Amino acid sequence: MCGIFGIILKNRNSVARNTFEHALNFLYTASMARGRDATGLALHDGAKVHIIRRDCDPTMMLASNAYRRVIAEGFAADAAAPLIAFGQCRLVTNGSLAIDDNNQPVTAGNIVGAHNGIVINDDSLLPQTAAAASEKTRPTALAETVHAANDTTRLMQAIDAALGHTGDLRAAVGDVFGRLEGEASVVVMSRLNATLELATNTGSLYFVQSDESEAFAFASELIFLKQLIANSPIFAGIDEHKIVHLHPGEYAHINPRTMALQQGSLNSPLMAAPEDGALDTTQTIAVPLVRVSNSAGALRRCTACVLPHTYPGISFDDKGVCNFCRNHKRQKVHGRLALEQLLDKHRRTDGRYDCIVGLSGGRDSSYGLHLLKTEYGMNPIAYTYDWGLTTDQSRRNQAIMCSKLGIEHIIRAPDIGKKRRHIRKNINAWLERPQLGMVPLFMAGDKDFYQLGRDLKHDYDVDLTVFCSGSLLEQRQFFVGFCGVHDHVTYTARLYGYPLKVKAQLAFYYASQYLLNPRYLNESLYDSIRSFFTSFLFKDDFLYLYEYIDWDEGKIDATLRDLYDWQSDSRYGKNQWRMGDGQTAFTNYIFHAVAGFSEFDNFRSNQIREGLIDREEAMRLVTEDNQPKWGALEYFAYVIGINLDEVLAKINNIPKLY
Repeated sequence: MCGIFGIILKNRNSVARNTFEHALNFLYTASMARGRDATGLALHDGAKVHIIRRDCDPTMMLASNAYRRVIAEGFAADAAAPLIAFGQCRLVTNGSLAIDDNNQPVTAGNIVGAHNGIVINDDSLLPQTAAAASEKTRPTALAETVHAANDTTRLMQAIDAALGHTGDLRAAVGDVFGRLEGEASVVVMSRLNATLELATNTGSLYFVQSDESEAFAFASELIFLKQLIANSPIFAGIDEHKIVHLHPGEYAHINPRTMALQQGSLNSPLMAAPEDGALDTTQTIAVPLVRVSNSAGALRRCTACVLPHTYPGISFDDKGVCNFCRNHKRQKVHGRLALEQLLDKHRRTDGRYDCIVGLSGGRDSSYGLHLLKTEYGMNPIAYTYDWGLTTDQSRRNQAIMCSKLGIEHIIRAPDIGKKRRHIRKNINAWLERPQLGMVPLFMAGDKDFYQLGRDLKHDYDVDLTVFCSGSLLEQRQFFVGFCGVHDHVTYTARLYGYPLKVKAQLAFYYASQYLLNPRYLNESLYDSIRSFFTSFLFKDDFLYLYEYIDWDEGKIDATLRDLYDWQSDSRYGKNQWRMGDGQTAFTNYIFHAVAGFSEFDNFRSNQIREGLIDREEAMRLVTEDNQPKWGALEYFAYVIGINLDEVLAKINNIPKLY
């Protein structure tokens, strides 16, 4: 889930060094939107390949002497040889960035490459027989160990082994893509003849050649190349319509000496699902030393649903039925016909994208992507806002959905270190004066997901953004209830849909909490304010899929399991609702420890009201749902940088509402 890009110059004498460096720097800066945890550069000057890998923000590498020196050495080499440079901006998904071998570009025998995506079956791409054959055919000086740290390294080693068999880079890449499961867009360069191969199974690659074929550039997103054309003299005057999109299952092969370009199909067969047990996503995580009981004790619960007396704004009649059950109206979806009519207004028949779809990697968005592509005949482009708490399993699910459906996947990743630091500071501030209404502040950093859904429509000339949400099962009234807002806001899954009075009450509550607890006035303030505006005040013109179709859990689970081998996350237990949100286990622990209920009690109560389960089953399920998810808690504490034992001890000692 990264950004890959590069530039080739047939004749470096035709371009000033600073002009080339400016263009390359521009691609780095643009691609940082897809990840900035680590970065790297591969530069082939005609005689040797220079490799730089850094576990830092790309801007730090661009400012380094080492980077400038490599560019200078590249221009000082043989002027008759082409100059090839490609790089990557990494969003860490597999392998610690602190280990240099996990970062890119990767060298493997006779190839150098970079990869965007997640390979699910990387362990099986390089069998021992292929590894042995590869070692026999390559020069001794280039022989490298078959051991690999992550999926990208194994992928490149597999391509190198196939190259040893075929002697042809195109055939080698095609062979590996035919066996690959997951999401992959790659740039691979041969160290033997400097030819370059681009390939993708999702469509996340674009390239452009100058009119005289003296320069070539590629990137993970269309908008990056459009911006390059507008800002670099190397590509000035090129019609942006000449940008070529590599569609899912296609490759482009270029010989930098002649700039001859070949493009075609990888001819990869339909990817088969792995055998049962082939994919093990479990993790062994140390159990925290503090294990204080998180039992909710004795609670008075609604006799119709399972909401307790600590739920904000709740009241019971003489039969013990709560006001939420008494006032509930079952959701009436608009229906498939209405959805078809709406989609018909946006559907395109010329191969261009016709909708933007938010993809978290959870069940609802994965199933929604499947429906739009396979049942409704749309040509979607998926996007993910990976803000620092997207789980590894949800990333793997994103990869497998996009690869098997052949859908381009846009990644946007902010400064994840800063986002996580904001969460840590706000948790510490909250612990000084714990108010349950302020818990959603921890998630403020993810609300740019909404704005990204607006921005991408403009970038890709698409009028429709689809969110795979809208089911009232997900409505969580207690989030605003703990802010003192007890208006009936149950009948909307849209934050923007709250009445103006409710929005004003929320703004007043948040402002008062900031005044009462100055520790909230930290570097996250701008992010938090922006989050409020993005969520509640900016125009909401999205299509919410589950306002049109029924949310059928059994059908969703069966479809994803049988057709895509979609994987649940064992750290979240049997209930996989919101499994893609890395903070869910932590916030639910807080609500359950202090108020005696969590999001799951709310979810199960909504299921009862919609006639999906009965109260007896709901009570059994919430008892299981509300067990602390220690593995997920440990993961959250690790990425945020908090002492989990210390924080949970403080939470356990907050006065209870029951």
